[in-house]
Amino acid sequence: MVKITKQSKPISQIKKGDKVKVDGHELEVDDHYLFLDHKTTKEMIIELFNPKTDKDYQIRYFDDQVATSIEFYFLQDEFEYKKVEIKEVEW
Repeated sequence: MVKITKQSKPISQIKKGDKVKVDGHELEVDDHYLFLDHKTTKEMIIELFNPKTDKDYQIRYFDDQVATSIEFYFLQDEFEYKKVEIKEVEW
């Protein structure tokens, strides 16, 4: 499970231009949107990028279980995201 070390605001309020730290690396938010509506919960995606390396990432989570559902992905190919285990995240 990913440890949320600091929250400057609710995750639902994260928007373009905000900064997110993943395992100590600062990334910038490019977008935050609904991925799938599962009727009782919403699966959300936060699109991130590293301005120094121009690499793309995603944080995926369910809006009703943020603390236990955060997953982190990086863009491996042009359209393929690969899940990566991380230890901590903050925003």
